[in-house]
This record gives sequence, C-alpha cells and structure tokens, in this order.
Amino acid sequence: MKKYIFLAVFVVLIYGYVHERGISLPSFSSWTQSDSSILQRAYNNRQSNLQVQGEGLVLKILSDDLEGSRHQRFILTLSSGQTLLVAHNIDLAPRISSLRRGDKVEFSVEYEWNAKGGVIHWTHHDSTGRHIGGWLKHDGKKYQ
Repeated sequence: MKKYIFLAVFVVLIYGYVHERGISLPSFSSWTQSDSSILQRAYNNRQSNLQVQGEGLVLKILSDDLEGSRHQRFILTLSSGQTLLVAHNIDLAPRISSLRRGDKVEFSVEYEWNAKGGVIHWTHHDSTGRHIGGWLKHDGKKYQ
C-alpha cells in the first residue's frame, strides 16, 4: 500500500513540475511530422486534427477575423504548392506585425482539412495543458 501512495505522490509532483514550467507532453493520439508531403496526404485523405510542423512562404495577407476570438489570417504556400490558411489567435499570442508577402514562416500547429488546402491553427500555448502548444516562427522570433 505504501508503494502505491509513494507512486501517486511522485506522479503528482512530476505533473506539477511539468505544468508549472509549461512543458507540453505529447499525447498518444498526436502525430507530429515535419514534411509537406504529410500535409499533402492529409489534404488528399481529408484528415483533420493532425499536429504538424513545417514551413511555407506568405502568399497573401488577409484581414483579421474579429468575430469571437481574434485571429490574424494569412495564406502560406508550401514547397509542394499546397496552400494553407493560417488562423493565428492574437488574443492568446502576439500578432506578427512585420509579416510581409514572400516571408518564410515556420510552424508547429494543428491541421484541419478544407477544400482549399487546409487550415492551420492552435498557433499558441495552452495554459491548461490539455493540448500540445503550437507556435509560428518569423524572422527568428517565435510567436506562441
């Protein structure tokens, strides 16, 4: 019995340590890949809820979505030619104010399928620890 109590206390302490420092632990249902071919397959198979990493060039900067949570929106083109709509929550993460057409943006995000190539979102941290935190990187600065 004492072993189980010790184990439970140990697990709670580790969880507290991880949570306090904002360390994201991957879940078994997450899938992280860093290849635009993964995104192309996800698009072809109409897959969603995929944790992905990659990079693209800014094709177009769109107006902000101001309904509900505010999102900075822009379109990236991947090396494969696939386009992605970026929905960057600016209520939870800083706006990329210096973003210009042609700029490179790296990402670690969640992918959702749509008919135009897909949407990437969850570009920010998760203070509750329930979701893998995401980020965007532009000009060497990480936005999360």
